[in-house]
Amino acid sequence: NVNIDAITEQTQLEERQTFLAAQLADIVEAKRQLEDLIGKINDDSRVRFAETFAAVRTEFQEMFRKLFGGGKADLILENPDDVLESGIEVLAKPPGKELQSISLLSGGEKALTAVALVLSVFKSKPSPFCILDEVDAALDEANTARFAAIVQEFVAHSQFIVITHNKRSMGIANTLYGVTMQEQGISKRVA
Repeated sequence: NVNIDAITEQTQLEERQTFLAAQLADIVEAKRQLEDLIGKINDDSRVRFAETFAAVRTEFQEMFRKLFGGGKADLILENPDDVLESGIEVLAKPPGKELQSISLLSGGEKALTAVALVLSVFKSKPSPFCILDEVDAALDEANTARFAAIVQEFVAHSQFIVITHNKRSMGIANTLYGVTMQEQGISKRVA
C-alpha cells in the first residue's frame, strides 16, 4: 500500500527533528555554562576558604592560649589538596599535656577548646551580636574566669547574650534577666 500522506508526515517529522535538535543544543550549551559557573564558584570558594581558614587558624591559636593560660592548638586540613572536601582536625595541647586530638580531652577541656574555636571564628568575621547558650556549663572556676575575661574583650565590638547558671559568668553582665520555669513549659521572667 502506498501512503499518500508520507510526504506530509516526513515534513512534520523533519520539523520536529529540527526543533528537538535545537532544544538539545540549548541544553548542551546551558550545561556547559553551568559547569563553567560551578568551576568559577569553586575557584572563588577555594580562595575565600583558604583566606578564612588561615585567619581563623591564627585567631584560634591565640584564643586557645588565652583561654587555657598557655598551651598550643592548631587546625589542620585533612586533605589540603582539596580544601572544599577536606575535613578539619582540631589539635589541642593544654598546659602540661601532650598534643592530641580534641576527642581525647576531658569534658571541660573540650568545652573550652570549642569556645576558643567559636570565638576565633567570631573574631575573624565579627557580628553585631552573639548568643552563647550554656557554653560555660562544663568549665571549672578558673576556666570560667578566663572565659568571662575573653567575653569582656569582645563586648567593645559586639553584644553578647549569654545563657548561663554560672555566678561568675553572670557577674560580667551589664544587664541580667532571670528566667524560671515554675510550671512545665511556661517560662517566666523574674526580678
